[in-house]
Amino acid sequence: MSKPIKNMIVSEYKKRFEDIEGAVLIEIRGMPTKTTTLLRAQMRTSDVRVTVVKNTLAKRAFMGTPLEALAPGLKGPRAIVYGKTSVVTIARELVKSAKTNDKLALMGACIDGSWFDGVDGVTRLSKFPTREEAQSQLITLVLSPARKLVGTVIAPGSRLLGVVKEIQTRLEKGETIAAKAS
Repeated sequence: MSKPIKNMIVSEYKKRFEDIEGAVLIEIRGMPTKTTTLLRAQMRTSDVRVTVVKNTLAKRAFMGTPLEALAPGLKGPRAIVYGKTSVVTIARELVKSAKTNDKLALMGACIDGSWFDGVDGVTRLSKFPTREEAQSQLITLVLSPARKLVGTVIAPGSRLLGVVKEIQTRLEKGETIAAKAS
């Protein structure tokens, strides 16, 4: 392949992956074409793309980007699975697909410049919370002390209200209320 063509491919990779902060590497060698097409269609419904890349050109294109962490996994025939959605979500879908498709090999993943090697790495990444899940967990954690404080402040008043309602109910029934000595 000539140098101008290689440069063209590198610039295309840079353009295609410029806003991507993480991706999953898979190997689809040995998969029947129909299965590969179904995988791509399944991923496309979530606005996720599967792109087979030339490793050395991809390494060159990813230099200085968050995808540079993919370099250790770019050996042999690889496809990059990426999208605007969270890499964690993509990893979850691929782990689920790999359970039913033994030809789908999970080779690794990266997120924010961190490399997750092999099937174990992708599986570990799939168990991370997505950005939205992490934000909701953080909000719950921040609000938890306030919720406990409000509960503590309200508790004596609600107990007193319960006692008053019980007295009211007994008086309405005509029962006498005896004073309790402490």
